[in-house]
Amino acid sequence: MYKKDRGEAVRGKGRGAALFEVLLVSVKLGLTSFGGPIAHLGYFHNEYVQKRKWMDERNYADLVALCQFLPGPASSQVGIGIGVIRTGLLGGIVAWLGFTLPSVIALVFFALLLQGMDISQAGWIHGLKITALAIVAHAVLGMGQKLAPDAKRATIAAVAASVILLWQNPFSQVAVIAAAGLAGLWLYREDSQGEKTRQLKVPISRRAGAGCLILLFILLVALPLLRTAIASPALALFDSFFRSGALVFGGGHVVLPLLEQEIVGSGWVSKSVFLAGYGAAQAVPGPLFTFASYLGMMAYGLGGAVIATVGIFLPAFLLVIGALPFWSTLRGNPRAQAALIGVNAAVVGILAAAFYNPLWTSTVREPADFVLAMILFVMLNFWKCPPWVIVLAGAAGGALAAAA
Repeated sequence: MYKKDRGEAVRGKGRGAALFEVLLVSVKLGLTSFGGPIAHLGYFHNEYVQKRKWMDERNYADLVALCQFLPGPASSQVGIGIGVIRTGLLGGIVAWLGFTLPSVIALVFFALLLQGMDISQAGWIHGLKITALAIVAHAVLGMGQKLAPDAKRATIAAVAASVILLWQNPFSQVAVIAAAGLAGLWLYREDSQGEKTRQLKVPISRRAGAGCLILLFILLVALPLLRTAIASPALALFDSFFRSGALVFGGGHVVLPLLEQEIVGSGWVSKSVFLAGYGAAQAVPGPLFTFASYLGMMAYGLGGAVIATVGIFLPAFLLVIGALPFWSTLRGNPRAQAALIGVNAAVVGILAAAFYNPLWTSTVREPADFVLAMILFVMLNFWKCPPWVIVLAGAAGGALAAAA
C-alpha cells in the first residue's frame, strides 16, 4: 500500500513537484507553529494526517512514538520522518529546512540587533530572562505530571536533579540518563508489557539505517578527539552543538543545561546573552533548538550560526533515519520500554535542575522579579496565553521595573 501511494505521489506530480509541495507545507508550518513541541505535533497531525492524508493515524502515532523515544528535538524529528516517508531522504531535508528556517532567520536577526549593545543592565533583557524562568517552570510542572507521577519515578527525578546540581561535570547528564535507564529497567520491567508491533513503512533499508547510527557514534567519539588535537574554533563549536543535539532527552527545554554548560562555560557568550536569547526563542514559531542559531551568531557571526544550526540538528537526522527501519521491533521490547520510563523521569529532574541553575540563581534578585515570574507563570499555565504574549509581557514588565 505504501509503495503504491508513494509511487503515485511521485509519478502524478513528478519528484521535483512533490518535493516542492513538501517544502511549501513545511514552510507554512514553520511560520505558524507556535507553542512548543506538543503543539507542533498537533499542527502536524492536522496538516499531514487530517488535511493532506499523507499518513494514516496508525503510522503517524508510530512515528511520534519513535521520536519521543529518541534523544533530540521530537517535533523536528517527526517532520523529518514525514518528509522521508513522503519523498525519500531528500524529502526529509526539505521538510526540515521549511520548518526550521523561519525560526533560524528570526533569531539571527535578533542576535544582530543585540550585537554591539550593552545588554547586561537592560530592563527588557532581564524581563526575557524572567520569561524563560516562567516557561521552564511550566515545562517542569507539565512533564512532571506526565513522566514522574508516582513515588519511584519522582525519586528518580529528584536524584537526577541532585546529581546535576552537585556534580558539575560535562559528563554528568549522560551519566544520569544512563543510570536512570538502568533504574527503569530494574524497577519497571514487569510493568512494561510492550506494544504490538506495527509496520511503519519507510524507504530506508536496515543497512542504511545501521550506517547512520554508526556514523553518529563515530562522530560522538571522534569530534572531541579532533577538537583536542586541532585548535579550530569552528570545530569546537560544531562539536559542542553536535553533542548537545545527540545527548539531550525530552526536547527543547532540556537542552538548556547542556548548552549553558558548553557555550557559556566555554566563554563564547555571557550568561546574560544566553538567557536573553533563550527567552526570545519562545516568541518565534518552529523548533526551540534553533536557539543554537542565535548562540552561534552571537559567538562567531553568520558562519557560527550555520555551524551551530547544522551541528545541533545533524544528530536528529542520523537518529531518525537510523532508527526508522528498526522501530517496529524495538517498540515491542519490554526492556526498551522499561528503560525509557526511567530516562523520562530523569529528564524531569534535569529540567528541574536547569530551572534552579542557571535560571533562578541568575534571575530572581529581588521580590519584583519573583512577582513578575509568578504573573507570567499564571498567564501561561492557567490563562493559557500563547508563548509570544508571555514573551512580550515579560519584556515589558522588565522594562517597567527598570524604569520605576
